[in-house]
Amino acid sequence: MIESGEPVVTGGVTKKWYAVATNNGELTVDDLTKQIEKFSALSEADIRGVIIALENVIQDNLANGKIIRLDKLGSFYPTLSSKGADTEEDFDTSYIRGASGRYRPGTRISNALKTITFKKNK
Repeated sequence: MIESGEPVVTGGVTKKWYAVATNNGELTVDDLTKQIEKFSALSEADIRGVIIALENVIQDNLANGKIIRLDKLGSFYPTLSSKGADTEEDFDTSYIRGASGRYRPGTRISNALKTITFKKNK
């Protein structure tokens, strides 16, 4: 839970409590490699090589404005953040604050996330 102010309302900011996701650990490339190895005939070195190659291919293509669709895994896509210009003619690249990559899960992952149960931590 986190206490945060609501958007400005007449008379000031009212604080309310909101849910915040907590993580239950993390997996490294080593962890993923060991788990994937159980489901494939590939060696640990082959799996690690594929993961590293995939990372390189994704970063190169995102930097070139491509959407990377990995079927059921989901999609990675580039986004931009910018300041607003008063007119279209006023806008130039100096208004761009930065670029980032986003991920949109595929159907199977989205469906798995819908089955999550929630509990309040104390």
